[in-house]
Amino acid sequence: MAPGKGSGGLDNLAFEMGEQVDGQPSEKATKTSGSSSEVEGGRNRPTYCVTDVPPWYLCIFLAMQNYLTAFGGIISIPLILSEGLCLQHDSLTQGRLINTIFFVSGLCTLMQVTFGIRLPIIQGGTFTLLTPAMAILSMPESQCPAWTQNASLVNTSSPIFIEVWQTRMRTLQGSIMVASLLQILVGFSGLISFLMRFIGPLTTAPIVSLIGLSLYDSAGSRAGSHWGISVMTTALIILFSQYLRLIPIPVPAYSKTKKLHTSKFFIFQIIPILLGIVVSWLVCYILTIYDVLPSDPAQYGHLARTDVKGNVVGEASWFTFPYPGQWGQPTVSLVGVFGLMAGIICSMVESVGDYPTCARLSGAPPPPKHAISRGIGVEGLGSLLAGAFGTGNGTTSFSENVAALGITKVGSRTVILVSGFFMILLGMLGKIGAVFTTIPTPVIGGMLMVMFGVIAAAGISNLQSTDMNSSRNIFVFGFSIFSALIIPNWFMKNPDFIDTGVKEVDQVLHILLTTHIFVGGLLGFFLDNTVPGTKRERGLLDLDKALLEDCGSTLGSDEVYDLPFGITSCLASQSWVRYIPVCPWKGHKSQSEDNTVSQNQGDQHSTEVTEEFAL
Repeated sequence: MAPGKGSGGLDNLAFEMGEQVDGQPSEKATKTSGSSSEVEGGRNRPTYCVTDVPPWYLCIFLAMQNYLTAFGGIISIPLILSEGLCLQHDSLTQGRLINTIFFVSGLCTLMQVTFGIRLPIIQGGTFTLLTPAMAILSMPESQCPAWTQNASLVNTSSPIFIEVWQTRMRTLQGSIMVASLLQILVGFSGLISFLMRFIGPLTTAPIVSLIGLSLYDSAGSRAGSHWGISVMTTALIILFSQYLRLIPIPVPAYSKTKKLHTSKFFIFQIIPILLGIVVSWLVCYILTIYDVLPSDPAQYGHLARTDVKGNVVGEASWFTFPYPGQWGQPTVSLVGVFGLMAGIICSMVESVGDYPTCARLSGAPPPPKHAISRGIGVEGLGSLLAGAFGTGNGTTSFSENVAALGITKVGSRTVILVSGFFMILLGMLGKIGAVFTTIPTPVIGGMLMVMFGVIAAAGISNLQSTDMNSSRNIFVFGFSIFSALIIPNWFMKNPDFIDTGVKEVDQVLHILLTTHIFVGGLLGFFLDNTVPGTKRERGLLDLDKALLEDCGSTLGSDEVYDLPFGITSCLASQSWVRYIPVCPWKGHKSQSEDNTVSQNQGDQHSTEVTEEFAL
């Protein structure tokens, strides 16, 4: 293709922007640069910015869209966790866990959008805590009794069975609550701003990638329960999300100007995972009705039937209200605390990476330090609440919804607030939680194959800001990933190898060394900060400068991140506020503005003197 003959107008404009005459941009290039910036800015500018409020009917629809985007990730966590809690054959309790995690996710979303980072970002369960939680539950002393694996021997109303799973849940609860105190401390003390100087892409990439890679066995065992159904689910999700995502569906619409007309609705782009699950679920239901799938539990493919869970929907109550301590008084395990602290640290790293991306996609300026600190602190409070309510998990910023902002161009935090209310409402509908437990096992497996694969690839995408032509970076990333797969696998097969003479120390070391994200993150952090390399090579150039050049924010003021209900205005006159890391202080802005004015006046005065001297 000849230079300057790109396939599209933007390519042509981009080529002409580089033209110079005698070292200076040509007039044509200057004009082209301006028009290109306007076009690109228009393309990236969100339809609704972070402070905009869409019409109420559109707000409700967009809120449901955001909730449905988070659907797959939220329900998969309790379904995976139920295996370690000995709840494979207790569908009613699984439904209550799903209700609880939806309720807490909605509550934490309201907290984060109102008092936290104040960006349109949904809070939900985190896979960074799922990995160490499963490692804790797989320890010899925590493994489920053999009789809980046999459905014919399990009486879900038996006090013995209830004590078996609630003991494990209470241990997780207490450990999560204590571990979350670390996140609260790091966030509200402002330490996160200092620590992030040493945490670059070569630390975050192994952590995020290993979230997906370490859970391959969980996805594989579910998919293997019926490969035909799981492959169909995977194929449908791929079809909807990749091949049909730009194909709109005409739907009837009404407006005052156009009256009754048809509008384009990109349903495949918005809810591909949900569509794939529903279609596969329906196919399994039809195959169950006509007894195509085996009814004998011992035969291969039985778990694809939709009646495996019995009449769980009919037995579930219409309304339920999750509350703290619903599984009993939480207990604390030293092993659990240290293991889950590793997950909490990884969760913080992941969230800090989501905040600037969310700000850019919602048309907001880059988040200042006080907002980031507040966001991490509120996430810590969310994990504390999640532990108290008994989700068996914590909370974090949902990367899936951050990515959805780039597709929908709707960055309004009002929409996310409504999504939070939707999740709270859903968490109180017991029948809904029970319905989700009837999703056939291979359908879940097919969904997890896609989800964990995307998470692994998302981690690798963090390396795009680094120089991957550098042998240093290739070594750091490759060694961190490979070691994080080998070391935990070996210690799982040799649990008695660590013997310090102190049982508690042995257990803590065993949990840490069998948690993939901890091993990979620690090695990546150590090597990235000790092996010589430039900031450009490591991808540690000034992020704020890059964001300011790239975000095209429509809101040029940090007031987006002010505390609500006039709290910032009340605190503006207090000088001590400058010492509170999570409070925006207006004094520094006024001072900087005064300095800028003084500098401009000085420049103007010097210019006048120079002109007078020249005359």
